[in-house]
Amino acid sequence: MPRLIRLYIQQVLAGFGLATVFVGILLWQNVANLYHLVTHTEAGLLAVFLLWLFNGLVFASVQFAISVMRMQDNGTPPSGGKRDMVLDYQPVRVPVDQAPRSRLSPRRP
Repeated sequence: MPRLIRLYIQQVLAGFGLATVFVGILLWQNVANLYHLVTHTEAGLLAVFLLWLFNGLVFASVQFAISVMRMQDNGTPPSGGKRDMVLDYQPVRVPVDQAPRSRLSPRRP
């Protein structure tokens, strides 16, 4: 199995494991009266499953993104991109000829 696929499966399992712990703590601590809501309704089991599923998707994607961003090649300098000169712009004074303004009295209606 390719290394990246194995890493993805590991991170998905870790993310859904974290989601299981997270949803368990939410129900155990009765956050926002959630335990009472899911135990006193017909769709409570579905609600818990969907809460676990969507949190698992989020946690798994974050786990995988962090692990991919932490991957690096040891000792390999970054390559690619353009090696253009960096231009250092200097401001230039531009003279402007302007006739002096005359003071007009304010208009009266």
